[in-house]
Amino acid sequence: MGEKDNLSRRPISRVLISVSDKSGIEELSKGLSENGIEIISTGGTSKVISDSGISVCPVEEVTNFPEMMGGRVKTLHPLIFGGILGRDSDKEQMQEHGIAAIDMVICNLYPFKSAADKGVDLSSLIEEIDIGGPSLLRAASKNHSRVSVVTDPGDYNWILDEVSKGGLTIEQRQQLALKSFRHTAEYDSIIQSVLGQRFGEEDLPSSLHLTGIGSPPLRYGENPHQSSVFYSDLLHSAPSIANSAQMQGKQLSYNNLLDFDAALAIVMEFDEPTAVIVKHNNPCGVASSTNLLDAFNGAMSTDPQSAFGGIISFNREVDASLAEEIISSFKEGIIAPSYSKEALEIFSSKENLRIMETGNLESYHRSPSLRSLDGGWLLQEADEVSISISDCKVVSKRKPTNEELEGLEFGWKVVKHVKSNAILFADRNRTVGIGAGQMSRIDSVKIATFKSIPDSKGTVMASDAFFPFRDGIDEAANVGITAVIQPGGSVRDQEVIDAADEHNIAMLFTGMRHFKH
Repeated sequence: MGEKDNLSRRPISRVLISVSDKSGIEELSKGLSENGIEIISTGGTSKVISDSGISVCPVEEVTNFPEMMGGRVKTLHPLIFGGILGRDSDKEQMQEHGIAAIDMVICNLYPFKSAADKGVDLSSLIEEIDIGGPSLLRAASKNHSRVSVVTDPGDYNWILDEVSKGGLTIEQRQQLALKSFRHTAEYDSIIQSVLGQRFGEEDLPSSLHLTGIGSPPLRYGENPHQSSVFYSDLLHSAPSIANSAQMQGKQLSYNNLLDFDAALAIVMEFDEPTAVIVKHNNPCGVASSTNLLDAFNGAMSTDPQSAFGGIISFNREVDASLAEEIISSFKEGIIAPSYSKEALEIFSSKENLRIMETGNLESYHRSPSLRSLDGGWLLQEADEVSISISDCKVVSKRKPTNEELEGLEFGWKVVKHVKSNAILFADRNRTVGIGAGQMSRIDSVKIATFKSIPDSKGTVMASDAFFPFRDGIDEAANVGITAVIQPGGSVRDQEVIDAADEHNIAMLFTGMRHFKH
């Protein structure tokens, strides 16, 4: 310990303890008392300390004012806040008014989130909004040059060690103050979010307050030279990548999480047993069947080359036979609601393979999407709107067959998850070729064509937005596309429809675009 650190230590003589979470408080109080420190406390906290045989001064003996209004008013008093906010330069004024200094505040807040998670009625929820606690923490944090503030029971042991050394250093007090400010900010953010929901506020509020708990650092960001952390939304309890358990495998990276999230979103479009393979946030194979093994093989058949090293999602439990098939080629990770014991044993032979388990997916839904820009954020509703194929408008002379309609519906569910400009070829229940992320739609058609050869003949085509020219239809016709689903809305719609009729292609307009930038 350097001389500077010793000089920056502040001795602890008097401590205020007022905690909702009382874990570890008896041991902490005992340690403080053994160091000759006076303890002031409130209500239930005071009782716990006193019942442990430790000397404690109830806060009402300091204030000469009883707790009142059901405990809502107890610490909000000049003799308490003056003791916390007083500085060395205020000693004369403090003595004049009989204010004794408080050197440390140990406080955590009413369990508002726990009450919200339990779905308690509004009046009960309001009672869990802490008033005195945040005020104490804010005051102590502001005056950290003199006062130490403690919010986390996990810090009690090392703080006792420092107290026995003569007090906490300025650097330690600064870190505790920062932790306290984040604690109260998180608390307030949760309150405003939950009450916004309870009061019927729209999903896109007038101001944005983010509340997230950071994971341990990820393996890396988009590239190995970039560091990255994932912050999970405290209020999102539905199945998601954030709430999934990692069963085995290497540490997750930024790209892994993006691909797991994309794969899960796509597979949840389907009720039938479905497999999705994602690479670089785009699907490279999707298939549905009567069982997951057939669905997986169907998804793999779309683009086996791109599927190498991909992320796979399923909407059913993964069993042993499927696990054996999966490990026959290299994959980065798998996400599914559950795995059989035998499947996990098989996967254990590939120790680097990341296995994520979501649990039951019945309550799955997408949160609004948030993207950062330089200097701000973009927030939008999740693209969860679906259409019935029966509500689409047939604009071609030829009506699609029932088999074509099945393929068009399947393709439309998947194409919304492909980066724009997006083109997808499909048969009744699987993708055949996918063209993603091109600057011109005809190039996406050409990529889907390249990916689908020789399986494109007799398949259907889905487009996330309208065709600006007829060239995309002409190109599709050359490789055997028989039906097309697209939003419509181009000034050249009639030209595009005429092209479809010339090639005897059935065409449906959805009236809905699915750009994904």
